[in-house]
Amino acid sequence: MTNTFLTLDGVTCVLPDGRALFSDLHESFDERPTGLVGRNGVGKSTLARMLAGQEVPARGRIGRDGTTYYLAQRAADDAASSVAELAGVGEVVAALARIEAGSSDQRDFDAVDERWDMRERLLDALQAEGLSHLAPDARTSTLSGGEAMRVGLLGARLCGADYLILDEPSNHLDRQARSELRRWLRAWTGGLLVVSHDRELLGDMARIVELSPQGLRSYGGGYAFYAEMRAQERHAAQRSLDASKLERKRAEQAMREQQERQARRQTRGRRDASDANLPRIMLGGRKSRSEATAGKLEQQRDATREALAAKVADAARHVNEEVTPALLAPDTARVGRRRVAVLQDVALPHVRGGARTIDLVLRGSQRVGVTGPNGSGKSTLLHLLAGRIAPLSGSVEVPVRVAWLDQRLATLDATRPLIAQMREAAPSVAEDTLRLRLALLGLDAQKIGMPTGSLSGGERLKAALAHALVAEPPPELLLLDEPGNHLDIASLEALEAMLMQYEGALIVVSHDEAFLDRLALTDRLSPTPEGWRLLPW
Repeated sequence: MTNTFLTLDGVTCVLPDGRALFSDLHESFDERPTGLVGRNGVGKSTLARMLAGQEVPARGRIGRDGTTYYLAQRAADDAASSVAELAGVGEVVAALARIEAGSSDQRDFDAVDERWDMRERLLDALQAEGLSHLAPDARTSTLSGGEAMRVGLLGARLCGADYLILDEPSNHLDRQARSELRRWLRAWTGGLLVVSHDRELLGDMARIVELSPQGLRSYGGGYAFYAEMRAQERHAAQRSLDASKLERKRAEQAMREQQERQARRQTRGRRDASDANLPRIMLGGRKSRSEATAGKLEQQRDATREALAAKVADAARHVNEEVTPALLAPDTARVGRRRVAVLQDVALPHVRGGARTIDLVLRGSQRVGVTGPNGSGKSTLLHLLAGRIAPLSGSVEVPVRVAWLDQRLATLDATRPLIAQMREAAPSVAEDTLRLRLALLGLDAQKIGMPTGSLSGGERLKAALAHALVAEPPPELLLLDEPGNHLDIASLEALEAMLMQYEGALIVVSHDEAFLDRLALTDRLSPTPEGWRLLPW
């Protein structure tokens, strides 16, 4: 028997402009590890914050049985916060320090309550996690992504939480940190909800709950079962649409034949009445009855048409819900075997150890995955190839057109609408064509007219990709730094499909091995203590 921790009863979220982000949600979350998935911008993070009690719904009620601990995306991004604050015990540790320094403020004693050993418990927890080198007052800006995630997770145990809610916990984590996260979560004994697009992490869940404009839908089993069921639903939706269209076509044909028969009967009736030389009053009666019958039949046909049109529209709506976003690859001429990048005796800035120097020759036919731990110089290498920074020494030659997408999406101006930036990148492309490309990504007219900084993380990433790929002339070398971060699963699959069609040279940095394995890469480039190593994928 499972214990229910969280219950949604008619929960609705209304945006400041009056639009409903989601409405009338009903669902229960028990102790089973659960993955929350859905399209970018549908409201997953907002729902997670509501479940954690950090936001209040416009309507409806959220029931909580036990204590809930919430860890937001990039929880360590605030450079002013400390390790203790990231672990959720900063207020208690700070109050203890003030009391030890002589404070008699009742607010400090209230903050501590019965937790007089919290500093020691935090230190013990850090040591148990192999993080004893971190002091409680250390700034989170000094932590790696993996360290920040592990410290944040420790807070759930320190606070004695019954239910843990994580929002995109594997984003920006390297391969080792992702493995440690999965190990930690498998050992967690409380309830668990993970908002994620990480297919490996979702594979560890006992069920998947999908948020869509139609509400919440639960799928028992992990990601593989969810993906199989969604594929079956897509096929069923398309079959239903095809059947509805065929039914409407046949009904229209039957109604046309009925109208033709009716017209022939009316013509024959008028001829027979004329031949019978009936009085005018009787002819008028026959005509009225005939017209009444014809009117009723036309009303029936109109009702049938409306019903069939509604049925087709409903079936089409379900198909449209299943449509995978389409990211169009640029029309790039084949680069062939000619060189696209040559690095000779290059010393990378901000990198230490053997990975600081690199010699590399890349040709147009190569598709390279760059892997390795955080802080080893992968992003720095892409910045160098994009011409955004200069080497400390050595020479860099990139003789082809480059499109670069960094993790912070610096190629987009967050204060300006996307459509305006797209027009500047591709002045010869008709605006209707640009709007169509963006619509295929799920970015409608309203969103592309908003400042890009107001879009969700996944929407901004899709916008940056579209902006980079539409450039004139098209890029011959594509540099992508963690492109899968913040993308929903459908958009991630669209990105994979686009990159398979891309005919230029490709260099992609990612910690997502499942994503990399789908790109038909030719080489793996990794930093080692002895230097950078390029090996067949």
